[in-house]
Amino acid sequence: MAKKKTKKKKLGNINKNALKNQILGIYSNHSKQSFNYKQISKRLEIRNTEEKKLILSIINELANSGSLTEIYTGKYKISSKGGYAIGIVDLTKGGYAFIISDDVEEDIFVSQRNLNHALDGDTVKVYCFARKKNLRPEGEVVEILHRKKSTFVGIIEISRNLAFLIPDTKASFDLFIPLDKLKGAKNGDKAIAKIVDWPKKAKNPFGEIIDILGKPGKHEVEMHAILAEFGLPYKFKKEIEKEAERISETITKEEIKKRKDFRNVTTFTIDPYDAKDFDDALSIQKLKNGNWEIGVHIADVTHYIKPKTELDYEALERGSSVYLVDRVVPMLPEKLSNKVCSLRPNEEKLCYSAVFEMNNKAEVFNQWFGRTVILSDRRFTYEEAQEIIETKNGDLKEEVLKLHELAQILRQKRYENGSIAFERLEVKFNIDEFGKPLGVYYKENKESNQLIEEFMLLANKKVAEFIGKPAEGKKAKTFVYRVHDKPNSDKLQAFNKFIKRFGYNVKLNSRQNISESLNALLDSVRGKKEQNLIETLAVRSMAKAEYTTTNIGHYGLYFEYYTHFTSPIRRYPDMMVHRLLDAYLKGEKSKNKDVYEDMCEHSSDMEKKAIEAERASIKYKQVEFMMDKIGKQFTGVITGVTDWGMFVELEENKCEGLVAMRELDDDFYEFDEENYCIIGRQFKKIYQLGDQVKVEVIRADLSKKHLDFTLVE
Repeated sequence: MAKKKTKKKKLGNINKNALKNQILGIYSNHSKQSFNYKQISKRLEIRNTEEKKLILSIINELANSGSLTEIYTGKYKISSKGGYAIGIVDLTKGGYAFIISDDVEEDIFVSQRNLNHALDGDTVKVYCFARKKNLRPEGEVVEILHRKKSTFVGIIEISRNLAFLIPDTKASFDLFIPLDKLKGAKNGDKAIAKIVDWPKKAKNPFGEIIDILGKPGKHEVEMHAILAEFGLPYKFKKEIEKEAERISETITKEEIKKRKDFRNVTTFTIDPYDAKDFDDALSIQKLKNGNWEIGVHIADVTHYIKPKTELDYEALERGSSVYLVDRVVPMLPEKLSNKVCSLRPNEEKLCYSAVFEMNNKAEVFNQWFGRTVILSDRRFTYEEAQEIIETKNGDLKEEVLKLHELAQILRQKRYENGSIAFERLEVKFNIDEFGKPLGVYYKENKESNQLIEEFMLLANKKVAEFIGKPAEGKKAKTFVYRVHDKPNSDKLQAFNKFIKRFGYNVKLNSRQNISESLNALLDSVRGKKEQNLIETLAVRSMAKAEYTTTNIGHYGLYFEYYTHFTSPIRRYPDMMVHRLLDAYLKGEKSKNKDVYEDMCEHSSDMEKKAIEAERASIKYKQVEFMMDKIGKQFTGVITGVTDWGMFVELEENKCEGLVAMRELDDDFYEFDEENYCIIGRQFKKIYQLGDQVKVEVIRADLSKKHLDFTLVE
């Protein structure tokens, strides 16, 4: 009798965190036994090779964190906890914290007095008290293993014999600065200080000034302060600038001979009107067989920046460029980002390219990856390219329109296959020469944006497949993937429960139904007052994308293999991908996985900081924009509810502020977390997410980036 074939699960359907919990559960339930990754795979009924690799990777992570102990090579058992756990501090507004740890099932409560100077995000060792029946686990921090944050931005206050730095953020302490550690800072200056000591019995840490930003309230000072707040650099050291200046812009004939020559093929860039770092270009030519050759040409940054140079270390440390509300803080010095590497028109440029042969149905027949030389014929802004698409007229119209046609086919296929259309409106500011916001506008994702997006997605996907999906019988080599985990089912169910109030629904019974109904939802809310709220909550219900050497697929795009290849001027992972691809095209052996995984983790961390800094700069400009509108009334939508009030986003300009509980004086209101609402105890009046309300602006605190509203009846 023929054996029944077992249908393999797709890797994109596995949630890494859920899998980690399952693995820990097996070890915990069999605390006296040891298992290797094959035995764990068997217990979980996993047969897929890639999934087994993921299990091995998770086991190694658990061993490195101390959750598992290696008994002998490859076999592990659960570590004996002995009353201690290691975890991350999640500090609350009330001053107490929860320790999130893989060593225990529930988060550990730590009172403020038992934190022993541990701060939000710190990695700590905590002693778990003997647990009383039906009570949550509780403990005390006994050691700070790693400080997430040791530098703080704030205002200097100096008296006759002592000085303090008062942090801008909601820290529960001020930093004591000895007068000989002020480094020239004056009273009232905004500065950066670092903690150098914090004696156990001292209320305040001891610090020293490491940089003076200037007087608070000035645009340049505040933008630098935002970067410093998230531990991001706002200038290059002189030695880095000097190393960049030494790089020659001249392209030798010898170098051109090593490359495929695209200088006679129609090539152009499409970028924002204010961009200077053009890191991608497209070429197109018709082949004799009637198909199209499409070249995705990416700036060859790694030709200029060699491994283990100061420029390379600096790029790795920064991780990515940072996009604030009014500027780009580049990953690479301007000589490289805006000149040498930038694919400027009418200049010969070195590229790393992905070249595809496609037919009129956007089907790929052949592909080629390698180093090239190009000569861009034209630099388009998105607005100029959009005009050609809409009017069917303009420079290089035939090429632009053909690429647009192919891009729309690629886009349609992608959504049919299960990609989710997360395309949120971006809030932008018109800013004068002094940095003052004059008005708000919204950036839309039009067809010209989609043209570039689809070919970049295609290149990223095909490069990842080329390395991650080797020929039969060959083992995949170490590579850098951009992965997006499966969403947490509880978050999706909570999101679905919320949107039902607006008459919407997401089908959660299969991956295909989730993506189809989510896309239908996002399309149906477009242009409605609840659009921004629902889009925001939809994104929050998803996992966060990250970089890793362990491929689990990209859930949002529904790609089994995906990487970042197309922006090496502004993302370090793309530089890693270029180097790995180049090495493997030359037939070199697989690179050290652990080394690249460490760089992936760092890049993911820096990406999060860059996003947080961008949001903080937008918030700062929103508050600044509203400062002359105190006393004015606006219509808004409730976007968040907490036990201290509700957040309202103004429909007119998307600025968000807080209506504090103390402002609700017609009743005593209580927070109902389960139903996303605030309820009056006596009159039972309800304010819930999505409700439209009218508010008046009563305060705009620029230093705290905070708006206060009160309700208008």
